[in-house]
Amino acid sequence: MNAMTRALTVVLLCTAAVACTKKVKEAPPVVDTTPPVDTTPVPTGPGVYTPGDLDTDACLRTRVVYFDFDQATIRPEFSAAMACHAKYLRDRPMARMNLEGNADERGSREYNLGLGERRANAVSSALLANGGSAGQVEVISYGEERPTCTASNEDCWARNRRVEIVYTVK
Repeated sequence: MNAMTRALTVVLLCTAAVACTKKVKEAPPVVDTTPPVDTTPVPTGPGVYTPGDLDTDACLRTRVVYFDFDQATIRPEFSAAMACHAKYLRDRPMARMNLEGNADERGSREYNLGLGERRANAVSSALLANGGSAGQVEVISYGEERPTCTASNEDCWARNRRVEIVYTVK
């Protein structure tokens, strides 16, 4: 009986020891979520745009593209500006821009948001067709929410039908 009690005690102690051990949970691997840094060298030399050119070059100072009523096609007079901004994006791989689409007050709020987006997408397509990178461009639509003019006449409406090019990283 004494041997049986000892064996039973050893079994109970071993079971208790196993039951009380701390279970180690493996931590999931750490995933680096920081965006990769573009290490491509920034081109320099004649004919290459720099951030200072955004304020001095006449072509790059054109940062508003106007549209006809209920249209999302870029007027021919803005094609040179599209080419200049696309070249700036090619020359400056770290540059980023927002294309802010707007509409006049006529039409429903939902329709004007869609129209502003179509206009901003048209400018984005023109930039990409001229060599810009899609990763550098973000499309935003404000519809009729951000007018530059609040009068209700054709001249004012024409100034509100626009896409503004806003550089977020130069």
